[in-house]
Amino acid sequence: MDAFIKLCIIGAGGFVGAVLRFLVSSWVQNRSGSIIFPFGTMSVNMIGCLVIGFFTYLVETRSMLSMEARSFILIGLLGAFTTFSTFGNETLGLIRDSRLDLAAFNACFQVVVGVGMVWLGRMVASILWR
Repeated sequence: MDAFIKLCIIGAGGFVGAVLRFLVSSWVQNRSGSIIFPFGTMSVNMIGCLVIGFFTYLVETRSMLSMEARSFILIGLLGAFTTFSTFGNETLGLIRDSRLDLAAFNACFQVVVGVGMVWLGRMVASILWR
């Protein structure tokens, strides 16, 4: 695949992922009613972990995605949709606001549940594509 075409595919996926991240994160955060805890970021991180687990299983076991689809979904879309840089910044903000309890919960929940969601995504894919 030509490098320029690959960059365009990744960029298109990144655009879609960034817009979806904004829409989903905003919706969840507004629905939560919280002005302190970043539920929106947590939700997109967990959804992103689930989806990346699902698609990496299909790539590794079924070779179901072309290189272009992998670039669009795994690098572009999910790279822009998941927000661990925002996660780090918000967790640091909680620490700086002396909310160590919320910072610890945020960090532990997203890491532990995120890994679990990757596993769950792989399991769902393995059940659907037996």
